[in-house]
Amino acid sequence: MYAYVSFLLIVLTYGMETALFNFSRLQEDKQKVYSTILTCVTLTSGIFIAGGTIFSQPIASAIHYPDYPEYIIWFALILGFDAVSSIAFAKLREQNKAKTFALIKTVNIAVNIFFNVFFLWICKSAFDKCDLGCEMSTLGSYYNPKIGIGYIFISNLIASGVTLLVLFPPLLKAKFSLDKLMLGNILPYALPLLIAGLAGMTNETMDRILLKYLLPANIALEQVGIYGACYKISIIMTMFLQTFRFAAEPFFFSITKELDAKKIYARVMDYFVIICMIIFLGTMMNISWIQYFVGKDFRSGIEVVPILLMANFCLGVFFNLSIWYKLTGQTKWGAYLTIFGAVITLIGNIVFIPIYGYMASAYATLVCYVGMMALSYFIGNKYYPVHYDLKRILGYLTLSLLLYAISERLEIKSDVLDLTVKNLLLVFFTGIVFLFERRNLFGKKNEK
Repeated sequence: MYAYVSFLLIVLTYGMETALFNFSRLQEDKQKVYSTILTCVTLTSGIFIAGGTIFSQPIASAIHYPDYPEYIIWFALILGFDAVSSIAFAKLREQNKAKTFALIKTVNIAVNIFFNVFFLWICKSAFDKCDLGCEMSTLGSYYNPKIGIGYIFISNLIASGVTLLVLFPPLLKAKFSLDKLMLGNILPYALPLLIAGLAGMTNETMDRILLKYLLPANIALEQVGIYGACYKISIIMTMFLQTFRFAAEPFFFSITKELDAKKIYARVMDYFVIICMIIFLGTMMNISWIQYFVGKDFRSGIEVVPILLMANFCLGVFFNLSIWYKLTGQTKWGAYLTIFGAVITLIGNIVFIPIYGYMASAYATLVCYVGMMALSYFIGNKYYPVHYDLKRILGYLTLSLLLYAISERLEIKSDVLDLTVKNLLLVFFTGIVFLFERRNLFGKKNEK
């Protein structure tokens, strides 16, 4: 169900978040831009909720959950609420209200966790303690065994509803209205981003789906489990990328009118690469104990971790580079590039999974993002050239990979000594970066 959600949420927001940032910088009346986009997304979300409710039974049957049409209704509401909320969150990002954004996001997570614990632990425990014929406690009465796992979805629905309620006051300020002329300019910009989002989600999720269907039935689920568990070790890089994307996109749009905007984009890329390489080395130099976050039976796939970390790094660089087609209105290129990546993902997995298993999925992901990154750089130079410091970027990348290679060659029997030496390599990298960046900053001051 959540696999469907990841795709459907992209469909329901259809590139409007990025469109909000772009047209807010182009139009003097930012409120009209916000009202138009919010009204449009609210209308489409309302239609989606109505359709999901009316056709819940046939949809449930079509996706092989014929006995649970209520799932469709719950998820239609979750998606509709989240789509509308995403525009309100985008407005907070556009206004640089990071604290408010983080606070409301935290409320969403806290409410979700609370009700999961409440229904599936507290209420269920109270229900289970009551023997047949005894009087049901108040807490136990809140649990229905027929719903079971459905309480996860109900908790999600409550969290989405609470989030929308918290956002309701600023939503009311939008004065729901639809400027048809403005919408006619916004949609051609936003819709290619919808295609890009769907293709991007294919790149992120298709490998686990294909592993299940392309491997022999007796090992398929085992391979998916190992790959999925080890994939989660790269969560530190993924978390940084998500945080960066939340902050960077509105920032990139907000400084476009500054004379040194391109220099700022280049410097942001420099520091992005530095942080990613520290995360990469920090993870790999400590993989001897980080691996214990996954179960013993799943650690055989630990070799995919450095590949996936580098793949996510390349995805982050691609996001940095993508500013060229968003600023120039060439969003069709976003669709082209991510479709190109999706083709690589599909071909790489289909051809090589039967031979190499989950390692094929890891390398296909890396090749996919390297290809998207390289193409975006070369095409972007034609439409919106930014002079990225390639020597510095490639220097940091090469140094980090070299240090990782050295760490892999070390054969130290003492676990403590091994961990110490490898972390000294991380300290060495950080020191080199600090000295170089410090000298660079002082150099700029002297020039002034």
